[in-house]
Amino acid sequence: MRWGRWISLGLSLLALAMAAGGGWLLIAYRSGAHTARNFAGLGTVAAAITLLGLVISRREPRNLVGPLLTWVGTTAMYLAVRDVYYSVAVADPGRVPLDSRVVAWLEESGWWLFVAAALMLLYFPDGRLPSRRWRALPPALVLLGVGQQVFGAFNSEPFLSPLQSLARPYAPMPLALRVLSGVVFALFLAAVLAAAASVLRRARRATGKVRAQIRWLSLAGVVAVLYPFVCGAEILITGQVGPVALVFGVIALVSLPASVAVAMLRYDLYDVDRVLADTVTYGIVTVVLLGTYAAVAVSMGLVLGRDSAVVAAAATGLCALVISPLRTRLQRSVDRRLYPPRRAAMLAIEDLQRRIHTEQAQPEELEAALRAALRDPALRVGLLVPGASGFVDAGGTPVGGPQLVPVMLGGAQIGVLASASTSPAVLKAVAAGAASLVEVTRLRAELAGALREVAASRARLVQAGDVERRRLERDLHDGAQQRLVSLGMAMRLAQRHLDDGSVDVDGLLDRGVAELATAVAELRQIAHGLRPTSLDDGLHAALSAVTQSLPIPVRLQIPAEVPDELATTAYFVAAEAVTNAAKYANATGIVVRVRQSAGELRVRIEDDGCGGATPRPGSGLSGLLDRVAAMGGALELHSPTGRGTTVEAVLPCGS
Repeated sequence: MRWGRWISLGLSLLALAMAAGGGWLLIAYRSGAHTARNFAGLGTVAAAITLLGLVISRREPRNLVGPLLTWVGTTAMYLAVRDVYYSVAVADPGRVPLDSRVVAWLEESGWWLFVAAALMLLYFPDGRLPSRRWRALPPALVLLGVGQQVFGAFNSEPFLSPLQSLARPYAPMPLALRVLSGVVFALFLAAVLAAAASVLRRARRATGKVRAQIRWLSLAGVVAVLYPFVCGAEILITGQVGPVALVFGVIALVSLPASVAVAMLRYDLYDVDRVLADTVTYGIVTVVLLGTYAAVAVSMGLVLGRDSAVVAAAATGLCALVISPLRTRLQRSVDRRLYPPRRAAMLAIEDLQRRIHTEQAQPEELEAALRAALRDPALRVGLLVPGASGFVDAGGTPVGGPQLVPVMLGGAQIGVLASASTSPAVLKAVAAGAASLVEVTRLRAELAGALREVAASRARLVQAGDVERRRLERDLHDGAQQRLVSLGMAMRLAQRHLDDGSVDVDGLLDRGVAELATAVAELRQIAHGLRPTSLDDGLHAALSAVTQSLPIPVRLQIPAEVPDELATTAYFVAAEAVTNAAKYANATGIVVRVRQSAGELRVRIEDDGCGGATPRPGSGLSGLLDRVAAMGGALELHSPTGRGTTVEAVLPCGS
């Protein structure tokens, strides 16, 4: 069913037509500036309320809250246009029709604002009544509203301004009907209060989204409670209701539809608990300051006179002295009752910091402390650790989620808080309070990760050394060693048969020389795996020898002088990266740049291939990582898919 959207649309069109009619009356009959200002102000508010109701109806077409809010705006627009019509009728009698009977029957139309508002409270926020026991209240509110309208037509009091001179069309009601009118009025107020009580009943059971929506609605209640105090204080100070009460009255009028609209459309826009706590705090501060000012002004005014500048200065000075300590203490007190999540989290952070200083806890316990304080077992504390692909917790487990609140320190992000149930505003407040602990935890995690990597790299180097020793042993045993043993046996054979001439000694020696040459070549090849002999002519010459046999062009930018202690590592880094690019990357060009600056040597290899390279365990790149780390350097690999690969090694010259 989407009839709610159509009801809101119909009411909005009606409000638009009435606004057009009111504007036409103002222009056609040249109403006074006061009437025009009132119509512009109230009409603007009414139009905004109507539009908000229409938007809610489009967002949630099955929810009654949207049509009811549109009803409030349409009624307010009707009242604004009615005042314009009455002003025109009084200013220029006879120009527009004015029947006292119609005026009498429409005089109490303002009560329908209360009917619509009460119904909106009943059906807020999901469009359903709190329970089946509340089913009788909506029709009762409508019937009592009709009763108020009917009995208002027979009221004996003069019409309100500007029709106070218009005669009443009906005789006063008899006593019995007046008593019945009073009963209907009392029942109407009781029904409105019951509708407000339904919100309190929902609030006790509400959680999550519904709780936040009801909290937004309660802001309007705080403003409504403050309104009579503001009016009373202004009357005490100035002797009459003036602009302060008028402005606050407009705020009170707008607060209910505005709160409903925010609750329905963007309930998570701000931290409603924080907003409510601040509203209550500053509301109480306002009441106390107004009371203080009024008390000082009245008491001193009796002695010095109401218009004395000394009275105003003394009252203002006393308020200035009171406001700061009053606000601080009230904020703490209100936070304990209305903003418990933030306070609980801050207390947990303070307690953890105290236990860390006394060596009773570790910074890594922050996540558990926040979970307990916020009653959110799914809350995660993510750390931005170098080398990790994203945010990780203190144990190295990845942290993610749809709701990530950054933790900032010194303008830089150091981590995140992740939670699906705690409001983002609470997480932001907690993130600010826990930033130092998150940074300590992050640094400890970074150090622990570095130590783990050093231990793993040492283990890999030992393993690689064992593998290399076994390879050398196998190569020597199967190659040069066998040839040298064979050569020794041949020489022994030649020695034994040198005198009898039964062996071709010359041929045996020739074969021995050939075997010796082959053994020397194999030994050179083995030694080249440890340190290429081509490095004797410099790094540029050694890499040129590697790249000459490749099927793709390689451009070398290498200085003439490279420290000997770094040349071997630089050679293996460049050779491995160039070979991988030629074999697997489908590259059309490779650039090798070696640059030496203060305290470090940078070896950078870039290709324009397919990218997507990753250092797998046991691969050549993984071995390079360990080789560079053993020199105290760092190796970075940047290989986005389809955008080539860049390998860069940074080697400290002091290593």
